[in-house]
Amino acid sequence: MRLRASLFTRILFWSFLNLAAAGALLYGFFTLQFRLGPDSALFAGNRLQYVVARLGAESRGALTQDARDALLERYSATYDADFLLFNDDGAQLAGRQTMLPASVVTFIKEERLQTRPGPRGPEGDRAAPPDAQGGPPPGELPGMRGRTPPSGLDLGPAGRGPGAGGRDGMGPPGQAIFRERTTNPTRYWVVVRTPLFEPGERRPTMAALIVVSDSMSGRGLFFDVRPWVFVAAAILLLSAAIWFPFVRGLTRSIGQMTSATEQIARGRFDTAITTRRSDELGRLATAINQLSGRLAGFVHGQRRFLGDISHELNSPLARIEVALGILEEQVGETDRRLVADAQEDVRLMSQLVSELLAFAKAGMKAQDVRLSSVPIRRVCEAVVTREAQGREVSIDVEPELEAVAQPQLLARALANLVRNALRYAGQAGPIEVVARAQGDEVAIAVRDRGPGVPAEAMPRLFEPFFRIEADRDRATGGAGLGLAIVKTCVDACQGTVQARNLSPGFEVEIRLRRG
Repeated sequence: MRLRASLFTRILFWSFLNLAAAGALLYGFFTLQFRLGPDSALFAGNRLQYVVARLGAESRGALTQDARDALLERYSATYDADFLLFNDDGAQLAGRQTMLPASVVTFIKEERLQTRPGPRGPEGDRAAPPDAQGGPPPGELPGMRGRTPPSGLDLGPAGRGPGAGGRDGMGPPGQAIFRERTTNPTRYWVVVRTPLFEPGERRPTMAALIVVSDSMSGRGLFFDVRPWVFVAAAILLLSAAIWFPFVRGLTRSIGQMTSATEQIARGRFDTAITTRRSDELGRLATAINQLSGRLAGFVHGQRRFLGDISHELNSPLARIEVALGILEEQVGETDRRLVADAQEDVRLMSQLVSELLAFAKAGMKAQDVRLSSVPIRRVCEAVVTREAQGREVSIDVEPELEAVAQPQLLARALANLVRNALRYAGQAGPIEVVARAQGDEVAIAVRDRGPGVPAEAMPRLFEPFFRIEADRDRATGGAGLGLAIVKTCVDACQGTVQARNLSPGFEVEIRLRRG
């Protein structure tokens, strides 16, 4: 049993499913990063704090100038960035000799009063004042009095937690408290608070560790974008995997309905859409099938009616023509002109009836037409011989070129095109019938050198009874069925027809399968 759900419900369901899957992926990512070390390639945190804490631990054994320089040089080579150590007076203590930007020097000097430790205690340590409740000094945990704090412990003033810094004072060790960008060349400067161990001192003082890099990310030291790129790519792939089946089914159904409506618009009313959908698109496909059936009934009924009427009118019109011919021989010279006018009217009526009958016959279903391989040049020569009647019509078709068609329908279509070209552009220049093989198709074109067709009338040229001229007198002739007959004949041969303006001239092209 298939679930009957609206398109809105399905889209809502897939949206929530996508959000749930993305949330689960993010949760897994954040859980994973806490299971891995900070030096892991998937660690999304700030590596700088980890590196500074590790450097601080190693600096306990580096109490001389040479040892500190060697330690910073090793870290600089490892992380592809310059590690520099400065005191709160802006004097360099260790690292490669570097001139600091004025903004960095100013920041260090302005911060030194807020970071300078208090007076020494009786044991020579820098004593920190107790708080109001008599607790341990700021930056010292209970039970840690008199003991050297571990590397990375906040030794800053009270009230400054992680992230503190800027103009309010330096933050905890390893926390970036100042960032600067300089140009010529481009460098990125990050100031970090770090403990400094001096010979003979039990507790460290605080110094400014400056990390300099030519990369905004510090090669992953300031921040690492790779884990987020990984997460974003994973979310995109997961979303594509979730939405692809739904979107593909949606677009496939829309494509089927678009193709079917295009076929129906071309007059192929036997087109049907096969779908198993039960949502709005499924109901739309059913409605299109019903519409196609109704249109097929209307059009076929109209053509049957036109064919029946045309067939019934042929006999009385033929009798009228015979009677008028007898009457013309019996009347005098004065009345003979009136009889000639009546004969012309009957001739026009007979022509209209013939066109209606041809239109009705050309509108038969494609499956009722037996197609075969037809030599194009032979058909074109027969049509031009019958229609040109001495006027200039050239044929440019290779003798061996063949197309899949029904000979009578193809000849009728070409005859109408040649007749129209001679009627509306016969005085403007030669008429050309050209056929060329183009891949698996054959293109047959009838060209003239006339004024062409207005652009606004082009989409309606192949509609029955459509005429560019509003009047339908003897001078302009025709009932607007010529190109409609061409289209129905070509459709029955499973081909296509289109018209276009040239510079100058007008062209109608028929495309059929190559024989």
